[in-house]
Amino acid sequence: MRMSKGRFDDKLKEAMFYEKLEESTVRCHLCPHQCKINESKKGICGVRENKDGVLYSLVYGKVVAQSIDPIEKKPLFHFYPGSTAYSIATVGCNFRCKNCQNYDISQMPEDRKRIVGKDTAPLEVVATARDYNSRSIAYTYVEPTIFFEFAYDIGKPAHEAGICNVFITNGYTTEEAIRTLAPYLDAVNVDLKGLSEELYHENCGGHLEPVLDAIKLYKSLGVWVEVTTLVIPTLNDSEEDFRGIAEFIKSVGVDIPWHISQFYPTYKLTDLPPTPVDTLRKARDIGLEVGLRYVYEGNVPGEGGESTYCYNCGALLIRRYGFQILENKLSGSKCPYCGAKIDGVF
Repeated sequence: MRMSKGRFDDKLKEAMFYEKLEESTVRCHLCPHQCKINESKKGICGVRENKDGVLYSLVYGKVVAQSIDPIEKKPLFHFYPGSTAYSIATVGCNFRCKNCQNYDISQMPEDRKRIVGKDTAPLEVVATARDYNSRSIAYTYVEPTIFFEFAYDIGKPAHEAGICNVFITNGYTTEEAIRTLAPYLDAVNVDLKGLSEELYHENCGGHLEPVLDAIKLYKSLGVWVEVTTLVIPTLNDSEEDFRGIAEFIKSVGVDIPWHISQFYPTYKLTDLPPTPVDTLRKARDIGLEVGLRYVYEGNVPGEGGESTYCYNCGALLIRRYGFQILENKLSGSKCPYCGAKIDGVF
């Protein structure tokens, strides 16, 4: 298997994690799809192409979206709360989620057969993050695995500049790729759709087990982990769904924050209603009942499920409205009332 350092051919970057097969075909090992790619063809993500038996990334350095965001927007609530992240993305994704909110860029290679983006060097990304005093660089908006080479080349100089790296990911990444990036990766939020293989297959075009494995691996490697579940009416909104997800998260770590977010109709899934707030509240109650220390309601500002409470004494520690912190009573990383250590990176 080739884990190339990367070479350029007509301004394209040779991909990492692939092997050459017979008759100029290649096998990509970046994500669990394990695409076998024929000459002049692309993988499922639409942004890795076989040219003369060499696999190339078509999106290296091609930034299509960038923004200075509150870290809470990722969402990461226990990773330097109140800081900002310089968020970047290229086009492409290795999933085909029918409810993708960023489908205009994630599905562009598939829907519009286009790859666009502003040519940007890794050190330019680091410099911009530093100029805006961002505590971290967030690889987000689309699945960052598909622009792995670019993120990897940013990661090390970012660390050298004292800037953290965070992945907002669907978790569909191979073990080798995760282990390669982990030394430069500080936090992840993994989108766990549910515990249904059918949901992953029918709604996303992927499989469940690799996502569960990724969450466990990130945790074992010391990367700070938070998990988000978008609650979609009729697809993953039963008490059984909520309890199963909560119990899985607890089995990996009771300290992992679980974000339960409200669904809005979009893209190819417009025939379902928004998630009722009562459903989110039920999920939060179940998560806490199962034993998770931190459970949050997302996409419903002002409903009360966005704040951080001490898992030991119940005191309100961080009061939020949407992505805004209104009050932070943490004393370092400890509850000022009972002294319990609050899990996270502060």
